[in-house]
Amino acid sequence: MVSAVERLSAERVRERVNRVPDPELPMISLGDLGVVRSVEEASDGALEVVVTPTYLGCPAMPAIEAGIREALDSTGHPDGRVRKVLAPAWSTDRISAEGRRKLAAHGIAPPGPAGDPLPVRIGLGAPCPHCGSTATRPQSPFGATRCQAVLVCTACRETFAHLKAM
Repeated sequence: MVSAVERLSAERVRERVNRVPDPELPMISLGDLGVVRSVEEASDGALEVVVTPTYLGCPAMPAIEAGIREALDSTGHPDGRVRKVLAPAWSTDRISAEGRRKLAAHGIAPPGPAGDPLPVRIGLGAPCPHCGSTATRPQSPFGATRCQAVLVCTACRETFAHLKAM
């Protein structure tokens, strides 16, 4: 016997879609990451989720789309769709305060504002998420994902990921 799933409103679907975890940074949701732009009813009556990837060619997009489609199915919208838009480009300014807190709680230094001029620092880097010291330095421009770099704290000697500002 097949049971019908209650068809939720666009607003309630958006709440569910916003809670889908990012496949590369599962401690943060797509909503906190700022990937989800809108969830609206299209002219044909289907719900359309508009997303902007963090990078052009983001390798996580198929998994992100699958997570959103699962949320659409579970909210009674199996005919819903995901539309990717690239303009305006995603920036780290779209990360919510809660998302920044979650990143730091998991040992990833959150990025600073994307539009600010780069500070001139001599021996002072992104604050270490382990001890808070700014005595950090780059170790590698490449982290576990394209959007991360690896830094090392010279105070506590821990290495940590830093989400690059864009």
